[in-house]
Amino acid sequence: MTTIFTFANPTDLVLEIPKNTQNQAYLDNQAFSNANSRYQAYINELCLGAILLWLQEDWTPQTKVWPSTTALPSFWELVNGIGITLDVTRLVLVPSEAIDLSELRVPQEWVDIPSWVGDYYLAVQVEPDEGYVRVWGYCSHEKLKTQGSYDASDRTYSLDAADIINDISVLAVARQLCPEEPTRSNIEEIPSLSLQQAQNLITRLGNPEILTPRQEIPFQLWGGLIQHGGWRQNLYQRRLGLPEQWSVLQWLQSGVSQVAEAVGWRSFDLQLSAGGARSAEDREPTTILSRRLAMPTAGYAYAGQIYELMIIPQVETDATIWRFELRNAAIGAAIPGGFKLRLLTEDLQPFPNNEDVATTAVEQLYVEVALEAGENIVWEIEPFPDNYNWEILKF
Repeated sequence: MTTIFTFANPTDLVLEIPKNTQNQAYLDNQAFSNANSRYQAYINELCLGAILLWLQEDWTPQTKVWPSTTALPSFWELVNGIGITLDVTRLVLVPSEAIDLSELRVPQEWVDIPSWVGDYYLAVQVEPDEGYVRVWGYCSHEKLKTQGSYDASDRTYSLDAADIINDISVLAVARQLCPEEPTRSNIEEIPSLSLQQAQNLITRLGNPEILTPRQEIPFQLWGGLIQHGGWRQNLYQRRLGLPEQWSVLQWLQSGVSQVAEAVGWRSFDLQLSAGGARSAEDREPTTILSRRLAMPTAGYAYAGQIYELMIIPQVETDATIWRFELRNAAIGAAIPGGFKLRLLTEDLQPFPNNEDVATTAVEQLYVEVALEAGENIVWEIEPFPDNYNWEILKF
């Protein structure tokens, strides 16, 4: 059970940082390119460990990290903050060690990148040595955007403490009594980058000697780069000097990489009928790549169902055809009407015959594609599974 401390300000929520979170945060913060990012990640992980437990116990057990726990290092290498989803509501935790609680300062990424935007922003003071975090206020995206001040020098929005709500319990009541109340201000879409632009930026900003890459280029370029989960992951790996983690050909030859395993990719051998094979003994084992996908747990007919995405190489005389196949993981269960399986280029562009749509319930969806060496693919499923994040699969 979460321990709650009592302080002079009765509206502050003060939560104990679990001991296992402190130990794990110390171990995890080695996976960053410089001391600044390491400490930023450390503070964020302490904040998350205390607040996620409280939200799951006191608000809803379905509270989850956005987009996924495994994606967090690629965020914390680059920017402060944590996204949390509670059903359809997104909270953004903004941790700080600052003793001065006169204002809430939020990095621009969490305010102006449409896919990152939160409904509410929580001001969190982290006390690592004392072992607690203090949630001292919150505001909506609309209030932060319309009443906050923008500081171009560090690309943050700030709101005075007098303009934020200090009692976090008010937020729980507001969500129950006024679930339809608008929380987000309208913001402009960020232009997509070309593949060449993205590759050039990753090469340039992948230099770990650049301590704050988020301030090196205009925000529209920066936002266009990191809103793409695959490019953000590539930038993170480049800054750490990691070897390639997303090569499908390497996965088939030597096993799925550690990074890909962490998000759910696996490989296994399947007996497929070879051309002209007369018996089971003549069939050749083919290595299949597979990833299990969970649907959101509330509000939908398919809530909580598990699906399986498979990549099946089909070797022909002049090329390899890659079959992307989606099935319901439950034996005999179908894919509901309305589901889509879609393949896109690395810069998220469609191409001919890149999509399969279930107009009614079907046993499977599949898209087959012939790829040249060095080509990359991004997969999408609609509705989006839990923890979905664009991945760049390299062939």
